[in-house]
Amino acid sequence: MKLGVNLTYQGGAELAVAAEQLGYDVALAPEGYRSDAASLLGLVAGRTRTIGLCSGVMQIPARTPALAGLTAATLHALSGGRFRLGLGVSNPDVSEGWYGVPFAHPLARTREYVEVVRLALTGEPVRYEGEHYRLVPPGQGGSPLHVLTERPQNPVPVYLGAVGPKNLALAGEIADGWIGVFAAPEQVAQAAGHIAAGRERVGRTLEGFDVMPCLATAIGPDTDACVDLLRAHYAYLLAIGDADRNIYCALADRLGHGADAAEVSRLARAGDRDAAARAVPAGFIDATSLVGPVERVAGRMRAYADAGVTTLSVMISAVAVGLEERIGILEQAMKALDLSGVRD
Repeated sequence: MKLGVNLTYQGGAELAVAAEQLGYDVALAPEGYRSDAASLLGLVAGRTRTIGLCSGVMQIPARTPALAGLTAATLHALSGGRFRLGLGVSNPDVSEGWYGVPFAHPLARTREYVEVVRLALTGEPVRYEGEHYRLVPPGQGGSPLHVLTERPQNPVPVYLGAVGPKNLALAGEIADGWIGVFAAPEQVAQAAGHIAAGRERVGRTLEGFDVMPCLATAIGPDTDACVDLLRAHYAYLLAIGDADRNIYCALADRLGHGADAAEVSRLARAGDRDAAARAVPAGFIDATSLVGPVERVAGRMRAYADAGVTTLSVMISAVAVGLEERIGILEQAMKALDLSGVRD
């Protein structure tokens, strides 16, 4: 198993350089309230030399597939062939509330989106006739997209952020990797099963497919104190949009914390963020994160490797600390991986 790191835009380049020096395999740039993925990855591409770069994830409703393909080609070229394109359909509140894009038919739209992106990355003119995307529209004389970016010969791997069984199977069918969040080892094992089913549809196995959950991480001698450090992060994610449509609340429900997640969402949306953070169940945090002493984290890493994880990404943005402390988390996580005995 390898390690990745989920960057923040604050000190993102410095964090990526530190991760590269420590032997991390990939640096992921999230996309949300604080930053977009492409801008941060462009900066990191110029400051690093060997570490992989991944959008974790670019939101499908935020940009057309043609632009996503052009952005991927550009970042692949700037990084010397190190870019991986992580995509996610997001959720109804973000799709409709942020971008004004209907959320209907997310699986069909994702399939078509990836097909258009892959067409663009061939460097050939893009003509596509789908249900959701039509390039160039019939009967019109528009000019097709033709990506002329000079880039390395190795293809851009495509990763999908997915939660439900059908979306996970789709990731196995059309993607090269999966990006997960809020995932306990047993959930990863279940996800891998759905992904394997998708791979089987197209005559493939899980060989070479990257299973990559991203886990909030706080490493220290007191496990309870580490859990407390992650409460605000969990409350923030559980409060995005309506609880009934929030993917993080759905994940909490699958682990038996649905009522607690709904209460966290209610408190946060009412403006009481402190109470919301206190209401996040400690058991939910512990089950879906890396917390506690290095030795305990090493044991958790073994459990994830046994569940089928090939890359485990350390989400350092979950802890509200400075750059030096975040680099310290990276160092401790790599020590835990070495201690775990599952390092690739």
